[in-house]
Amino acid sequence: MSHHSIKEGYKKLQERINRFPQGAPPSETLYKILALLFSEKEAQLVSQVPIKPFTAKLAAKIWGMTEGQASLILEKLASRCILLDSEYRGERYYMLPPPMAGFFEFALMRVRTDIDQKLLSELYYQYLNVEEDFIKDLFFNNETKLGRVFVQEPVLTNENTIHILDYERASHIIKTASHIGVSMCYCRHKMEHLKMACDAPMEVCMTFNNTGDALIRHEYARRIEASEALEILQKAYENNLVQCGENVREDVSFICNCCGCCCEGLQAARKFGILQPIQTTNYIPQVEENSCIGCGKCVRACPIGVISLENKKAKIAEDICLGCGVCVRSCPKGSINLKPRKERVITPVNSVHRAVLMAIEKGQLQHLIFDNQAFASHRAMAAVLSAILKMPGIKQALASKQMKSIYLERLISKYTRG
Repeated sequence: MSHHSIKEGYKKLQERINRFPQGAPPSETLYKILALLFSEKEAQLVSQVPIKPFTAKLAAKIWGMTEGQASLILEKLASRCILLDSEYRGERYYMLPPPMAGFFEFALMRVRTDIDQKLLSELYYQYLNVEEDFIKDLFFNNETKLGRVFVQEPVLTNENTIHILDYERASHIIKTASHIGVSMCYCRHKMEHLKMACDAPMEVCMTFNNTGDALIRHEYARRIEASEALEILQKAYENNLVQCGENVREDVSFICNCCGCCCEGLQAARKFGILQPIQTTNYIPQVEENSCIGCGKCVRACPIGVISLENKKAKIAEDICLGCGVCVRSCPKGSINLKPRKERVITPVNSVHRAVLMAIEKGQLQHLIFDNQAFASHRAMAAVLSAILKMPGIKQALASKQMKSIYLERLISKYTRG
């Protein structure tokens, strides 16, 4: 196969990835990354798969082969966590995850010898940290964020503890998960290959529920109980790591324990903080100036550098602050406390709700609604429309305008009147 046709196969895969709100801008570096992770044939096949979870039977129909042949290909891709697989009512389903949080990270969440992880790390660094188009698209092109920060629970006052909601607690996500896996931190592993990693703990990346189960089965994560996960969370607190997880209330799939020097999300917050690349917590730190001694420990501890000393007193840039609470833990005088933000942060209900919001904001809702392969069933259509109907009126209007759908306008109108 010629070089041109090889590149064309990866170009089609890149176009498929970009049908979902969490895409990957085209670049020569991206094609090199895809060529490391996918064979030519795999790229061509994966470029044709639906957005929603699909079966081997459907893949076989799309690819024009037998179900047995399709199953072998799908299992091979799932074994490398290129696809995520799960079982529903006795049938195996597959899904192509986005690059992040998804198959980009999975490739470095354990030590592998089947790919050149050093080269992959170098390509990731070029694509994510140097070229920056991917990071800007991932973190800044949506009002609805992919990830959110969890507050460090031990630093909350009794009053704040009463008012914190369950889905805002990392401990609650851990205690209610059906499966829990722990893996190497993708960010620090990448930086380790570049000889730029910090000394923060490495095995602290946690995945939950179906995603955790898939990574565990294919040995990309180690299965752990809630008790060990809570110990990892405590270790992360002690190392001033920030808990960044999926921006949903239900079925959270991951919580990473992030450092400000290696994590792409926190690096983006440090560099472009005013644009708020990650959804903040519902808290903001407040400095008690009378007791602050200006020791600077909070300045050094802040993972995104939003604390400074002015007149020997700590000053926090509230419009950039994540509200993680790391600074509270670092203060030897107890001069920093968390207070509720004036306006509560709104968190999407689940991954469908978040995907629809992001698709509307990026003008891509038609990809979710009118992808015939993805939404062949009434159940899938109902999930999307249900998410739309839970939105504020202005976003419903945007959805209607993009879809040019009389049906949806009438459905929204009926819902509003009812």
